[in-house]
Amino acid sequence: MTALATHPNQQFLSEVRAGLSRPQKRLPCKYFYDQRGSELFDQICELDEYYPTRTELTITRRYAAEMAEQIGPRAALVEYGSGSSLKTRLLLDELIDPIAYVPVEICESHLVAAAERIGKRYPLIDVLPVCTDFTQAFALPTFPRMPSHAAAYFPGSTIGNFPPEAARRLLASIRQTVGAGGGAILGIDLQKPVKVLEAAYNDAAGVTAAFNLNLLERINRELDANFSLDDFEHRADYDPEHGRIDMLLVAQREHEVEIAGEPVRFRRGETIHTEHSHKYTLDGFTRLAARAGLTVRKAWTDPRDWFAVVHLVAE
Repeated sequence: MTALATHPNQQFLSEVRAGLSRPQKRLPCKYFYDQRGSELFDQICELDEYYPTRTELTITRRYAAEMAEQIGPRAALVEYGSGSSLKTRLLLDELIDPIAYVPVEICESHLVAAAERIGKRYPLIDVLPVCTDFTQAFALPTFPRMPSHAAAYFPGSTIGNFPPEAARRLLASIRQTVGAGGGAILGIDLQKPVKVLEAAYNDAAGVTAAFNLNLLERINRELDANFSLDDFEHRADYDPEHGRIDMLLVAQREHEVEIAGEPVRFRRGETIHTEHSHKYTLDGFTRLAARAGLTVRKAWTDPRDWFAVVHLVAE
């Protein structure tokens, strides 16, 4: 048997091998979020250069009551990706008689921590964590008390990490998950000056670089690989053609890496794409959502129009 067939992390290994065998090497950004990656991302959200979290938090603080009104009473709040929970708490504080909170997260330790934080603060809400890859279809848990409807909460502009067609499919999946009468509150990062964008992903403290390189550390640990982090450098560039930030790992020399016994060659200067972060206009995102069967009912922005939080409903 091959190593691929017997490896305990077969899906992870298969996706890594497939991505690194392409002419333009890629690694799936969903694998950033092991325990260390999740901790580093929380640090990124506190950086001066990284405006999205701070800006979205300001919007949420100002308009949480309006967001809750749009969602309506007795909802089950389904959060895609469980972060530090601060924005979630701001929203839950304003919801009228929320029935359940369903955090959905691929990293089990991060998920458990988020669920425990919410459970302690809101003892009257049923907290029902789901450990899964939310880019794939998943079923909602059985509710001890039946909510009137489900509402997705997808903060942090994570939708921008997906190419347009993949983003449309994810939005369509969210629409299917919340079902009839449901909706979604979702964060999107907006177009802005390039120097602001590039600084946000190339912070002076090097936290984003450590976050990016940690993906190679995870591959070493979980897929029996021998990447040397010194052989790669973090870089993030703005791509004006596609309106996105491209996050890269750049090979510093020609060399070979083994992953579960199979070699992968790198040329000096060759790049691995680890993440795209698309920046939208409100009109452009509205058109994308419409293709997924969703209508933007309301949008909240900051005074500079750097970020938006939108309420989506099924058409």
